[in-house]
Amino acid sequence: MSKSYYSYVRDAWKIPGETYLKKLSWERRIKWRREPPVVRVDHPTRIDRARSLGYRAKQGITVVRVRVRKGGMRKSRYIRGRRTKRMGMHKITPKKSIQRIGEERAAKRYPNMEVLNSYWVGEDGKHKWHEVILVDPSHPAIKNDKKLSWITNPAHKGRAYRGKTSAGKKGRASIR
Repeated sequence: MSKSYYSYVRDAWKIPGETYLKKLSWERRIKWRREPPVVRVDHPTRIDRARSLGYRAKQGITVVRVRVRKGGMRKSRYIRGRRTKRMGMHKITPKKSIQRIGEERAAKRYPNMEVLNSYWVGEDGKHKWHEVILVDPSHPAIKNDKKLSWITNPAHKGRAYRGKTSAGKKGRASIR
């Protein structure tokens, strides 16, 4: 039985350091570092992952690449005379994943759209990049779509902030 195009793309992304993606992603990251933190892209970088998470090439659906810094929260050293035990500097984390932070930033940048899902596209020593799939709930093409019309319901407003995307559900420990 023959494999589909998407399965070859999926196999390449499973181990990007050992496939043709190694050089390609290295070149992309050089370009992405110079771009602003939230950039609208014409086509998904990982078409297989985007389609499995609900992306369709139609009006009302947009893909945005988000750059988020890696690591914990950068807390400044607290200024006192004596050294209190570690001074509350280390292991201070935002208690949510970098992917979820990226989804929230994309939702903030595009307030008329809702976050459908997101996926990882690359990282270096300083940043992580995720692509976020955004849906315009007021667009007629989305309202008439059987698979996506649920997002037009006001109950789904602010999904990214409430942890209702797949990354958010993992962070809330409520994945099925």
